[in-house]
Amino acid sequence: MTTATVPTKEDIQAKLLRGPYHQWLGIEVLAVDDGEIELSARWREEWVVNPDKRYTHGGILAALVDLTADWALVSKTGRGVPTVDLRVDYHRAALPGDLRAKGKVIKFGSQLSVAEAQVFDNEGKLVASGRGVYSTAAPAPAKA
Repeated sequence: MTTATVPTKEDIQAKLLRGPYHQWLGIEVLAVDDGEIELSARWREEWVVNPDKRYTHGGILAALVDLTADWALVSKTGRGVPTVDLRVDYHRAALPGDLRAKGKVIKFGSQLSVAEAQVFDNEGKLVASGRGVYSTAAPAPAKA
């Protein structure tokens, strides 16, 4: 896929929602551009790790960083791609409420690519950010 062909947010939404985990996260594609994506995730009670403090488990935030950075590459690849490495920084507790994530491609390569993402709470405060390395090699041809 060339950089001139940016899939529509509806196309990306349909691809994302093929995955049951993405459905469970309540992922919605808000915007897509060349090398960039913005997603939202509908808050779920099951995300709470501490019932007294009511903050969201860090694994959910890490998943949103990974997912958003990965799908920022869709304008270049036309598909989600495997994660090779991921780093996540946690900035503050994410309390109950929908989350919004923005991702962008840092470096697109023929074998490996780098993308980053930021996750914001429903007040617009940064709760997590990170960067991933993704395998963007062309898929192997199907065997006959």
